Amino acid sequence: MPKGATALKTLADRFARIPGIGRKTAQRMAYYLISLPREESAALAAAITDACEKVHRCKICCDLTEDEVCAVCSDERRDRGIICVVEQPQDLLAIERTREYQGVYHVLHGAISPLDGIGPDQITVKELMARIAEGGVREVIMATDSDTEGETTAMYLSRMMKPFGVKVTRLAYGIPVGSDLQYADEITLSRAIAGRRDM
Repeated sequence: MPKGATALKTLADRFARIPGIGRKTAQRMAYYLISLPREESAALAAAITDACEKVHRCKICCDLTEDEVCAVCSDERRDRGIICVVEQPQDLLAIERTREYQGVYHVLHGAISPLDGIGPDQITVKELMARIAEGGVREVIMATDSDTEGETTAMYLSRMMKPFGVKVTRLAYGIPVGSDLQYADEITLSRAIAGRRDM
């Protein structure tokens, strides 16, 4: 970064905070935005502000939506007796692309990771347990990532649900261990959903 370009450095630092964006990519993004015509960079800034103001969590499943209740939760054709638990909204989108699943979802917004200081209170476990306590849920599909944090979260939730007598299943291992669900292709996800197993 050129000396004296504090605003440019600050912009690059902000981009570097985004998961998956390294230092060099953050710098390229900052330089690109600075090179845009003023109206384009203003439109981008306005879109970011607009999204941050309008998008919030669905009051039922915690997915991101602009409405009080998301499109999946408000769809009367969905089977509310089956809840698929995912870590992130992107995971929900990946499963929806398969067109295989007709139940509803619950988005945790993370996974239990003691090393990172993330416990059950930092994700939407309370909201999930409240939904199950209401009754009517026959099965909960654990579609957390197959890494250590995802497995830990799935096992924790499975133990929490035991008193409710709900069937708890796990996606079949068509998804590579250590990978993120959002990067799996539709065929792999379809097979994983079809071959889910009891926990």
